[in-house]
Amino acid sequence: MAKEIKTLDVLFHDTLKDVYFAENKIVATLPKMHDAAKNRQLKDAFVKHLAETKVHVTRLEDVFKIIGKKPEQKTCDALMGIVKEGAEIMEEYEGMPALDAGLLAAAQAVEHYEMSRYGTLRTWALELGMKDAAKLLQTTLDEEQATDLALTSIATKVVNQNAEKAA
Repeated sequence: MAKEIKTLDVLFHDTLKDVYFAENKIVATLPKMHDAAKNRQLKDAFVKHLAETKVHVTRLEDVFKIIGKKPEQKTCDALMGIVKEGAEIMEEYEGMPALDAGLLAAAQAVEHYEMSRYGTLRTWALELGMKDAAKLLQTTLDEEQATDLALTSIATKVVNQNAEKAA
């Protein structure tokens, strides 16, 4: 039997399902990270990003509509690995000075993954002539980049220094 020919539009759709899974998993995970965090700025960043991530889910649903497909999730092994590492940090560093630094690093790993995916999806959408989808994906990419910068600021101004101190 001949193998199905997969083109960029199929890859776009598969990757969209992957990111849709990832965003939904992030919505479920951020409250746990918030609860584990001790630093107020980091807690606030997690609350803000949770609200943004819910909007990202809705935006992805709009992209699915644009391409005429129903929203579907495809397990994202990469994100599952990042989430597992975050859970290990919460367990291994509970009550320790470095907990918030570890949580922040895990959050930035998620952001970097998302920025990679959204940048790719945006580029593919443009290649495929889906300007409306590309615009939505770019908006989310911009928000992910802003979150990453905010997390870096929290890390360098407060959290990393606190992680160096004795409990």
